[in-house]
Amino acid sequence: MSSTLRIAVGSILVGLAVLALKLLAWWMTGSVALLSDALESTVNVATALAALIAIRVAAMPADSGHPYGHHKAEFFSAVLEGVMIIVAALLIMREAWLGLFDPPVLDQPFRGMAVNALAGVVNAGWCWILITRGRSLKSPALVADGRHLLTDVISSAGVLIGVTLAVLTGWTVLDPILAGVVGLHILWAGWKVTAASVSGLMDEAVPEATLEDIRAIISDKASGAIEAHDLRTRHAGRVTFIDFHLVVDGQTTVEEAHAICDRIEQSLRARLDEAEITIHVEPDHKAKHSGVVVL
Repeated sequence: MSSTLRIAVGSILVGLAVLALKLLAWWMTGSVALLSDALESTVNVATALAALIAIRVAAMPADSGHPYGHHKAEFFSAVLEGVMIIVAALLIMREAWLGLFDPPVLDQPFRGMAVNALAGVVNAGWCWILITRGRSLKSPALVADGRHLLTDVISSAGVLIGVTLAVLTGWTVLDPILAGVVGLHILWAGWKVTAASVSGLMDEAVPEATLEDIRAIISDKASGAIEAHDLRTRHAGRVTFIDFHLVVDGQTTVEEAHAICDRIEQSLRARLDEAEITIHVEPDHKAKHSGVVVL
């Protein structure tokens, strides 16, 4: 089992443990705000399962029906996660609205908050693992899952502060008000996760810093060629796709042109780890002299 898959399975187990703790905290207190926190954790479990499925699909090798591989499956998982976060936020806001008209009486508040705090600590540790390992493994699904958990950690901290104030002041209406604030925060987080994932599905180019590295490598390793133009990039999960036209002297042999391409490809793969590179070799009369990578 790959590292990415192991982490995805771990997310499901951690999500179930955290959900159990938060439901216990809500059962002990009757707090609408703690219920809102638990509702978000149900989404954590569902999205962790979706991420596991997406990562398994993304790891499948290319086939005749998918010659470019299955890498974009992770983006679909991340979009689904964003949508589910938004749904959870709307459910939380509904509970908060109903609670405004019938504020709950909080039972065993401090014991319940202690249980909820434990769940928050577990979430914070796993959130750090997901984001750091997701970035190193170039897994959009794991990073999206980690960002989702980060919103959960922040909202849990806010919930604990708010419930404490409600208990100390006796203003029980603070409980549903806080749940509404948490719902708005989660709604915004869901939108950001969805927007970031859609950019991958739309074949967005790599970040400018990475693009500059690609240009520099082509410029450094293409000695013997005249110019490179029409450079295009996109990313899909862990894989970066690069294609461009390489202009060589018309008298250059196929073997010589192939050697230049090999040098460029080896250096690009050393920098980008997993990269799919397509180089179209052209004779000198195809040179554009504008919008080119300077060699």
